[in-house]
Amino acid sequence: MKKIRLIIAREITSKLTNKTFLVMTFLAPLLITGFLGVMIKMTQSEKTEQKVLVIDESKLFIDKLSGNDYISLSYSKQKLEDAVEQFSDKGYTCLLWISPNIIEGGAGAIKLYYKKSPGFAFQTYIKDQMERIIYENKLRANNIDPNVISNSKQSVKLILEKVNDKGKPEEQSSFGMFGFLTGALMFFFIMMYGMMVFRSVMEEKTNRIVEVIVSSVKPFELMLGKIIGVAILGTIQFVAMGIITIVLTTTLSSIFLKDATVQLQQFETQQELVKKNGTNVNLNQLEKFDDKLELFDVLKKINKINFTEVFICFILYFIGGYLFYSSIMAAIGSAVDSEADSQQFITPVIMPLLVGYFIATKTIIDPDSNLVFWGSIIPFTSPIVMMSRITNGVPLSEILISLSLLFISFIGTTWLAAKIYRTGILMYGKKTSWKEIGKWLFYR
Repeated sequence: MKKIRLIIAREITSKLTNKTFLVMTFLAPLLITGFLGVMIKMTQSEKTEQKVLVIDESKLFIDKLSGNDYISLSYSKQKLEDAVEQFSDKGYTCLLWISPNIIEGGAGAIKLYYKKSPGFAFQTYIKDQMERIIYENKLRANNIDPNVISNSKQSVKLILEKVNDKGKPEEQSSFGMFGFLTGALMFFFIMMYGMMVFRSVMEEKTNRIVEVIVSSVKPFELMLGKIIGVAILGTIQFVAMGIITIVLTTTLSSIFLKDATVQLQQFETQQELVKKNGTNVNLNQLEKFDDKLELFDVLKKINKINFTEVFICFILYFIGGYLFYSSIMAAIGSAVDSEADSQQFITPVIMPLLVGYFIATKTIIDPDSNLVFWGSIIPFTSPIVMMSRITNGVPLSEILISLSLLFISFIGTTWLAAKIYRTGILMYGKKTSWKEIGKWLFYR
């Protein structure tokens, strides 16, 4: 045990001073925080002020096409050629031209001239209005009252609420994108630390340092010391990244989401008021939050995430997944003399990880499918897929079964890897093949 502890200490100290290790410790929290920030930013409506000059040669949209708090419309009877040359000089951001044959659906019936792109939100707003006006015009042409059609429409909001085995609702987050992000990070870190062990073993072999080391340490002790040392290093890094991430997200949310959080609380208070009093509430006195509903939805999902559970599961699945794959990587590193020769062995090891990554993408669409379930149980893919499922609510029994199979499988892969390692680490000058490795496994 003393020799293994020395190897573990050597691995930790050598990697702690590595610049890549330090960079990743700070870069990963920035990526996670940045992802959440982008998700929230995308839900916030962009309101760039637009001053639009409208030339309506169809006469259909005059006094019907309207602006809003950031879009103002002015109508003109100018010739199109003159207006295109002058609209920007007169302070307009866009020129909207509507042809006389728009009602017949003529090609190129609408054109929007601009100096700077007006953005998707503005285009959608104008397009939706124009489609509605044309639709109502055609209804009237067929002696149909548009109000009858309009009053017949009713939007429906589907609220999802999970029920546990006892038949009671349970709090959970269905933030599939966050789950997928944790699964993708798991894929990245297992690959990174597994390759770290692989390169360390191969480097010591090619430099023939291992010949000196194994004179006082058994090959199995050397392999186990490397694997455990990097595992401890990874755990230290994750704890550090977790603390940094919490500090960053807390600081940024208190600065940039302070108003949104207050508005969310006000919105929820209004919802409870409507539920309690029903039609007796004066809806005109309630503040409108139509443009912030997507932002509120994201904030609610983030608030429901059990970050403690996610963090603990991430550590456990990283340790299990890393131990499972790093033992295989160590065996491959001992069996080859150069990284080029290792490709035929590395590819079959990476393939299950890639399969797990692609299954993880399905958790966004269908987190309870059979493919996702079995992907989160089978050890080859469970570290990635289970982390992608975790934010959708996973029974504790499934997590325990998955972890148990993962750690039991690690014992099996380590036993097989040790057989390859003890023979391959001291073998030079011979190109290794699958057949040769098969012989090592059965060699006593």
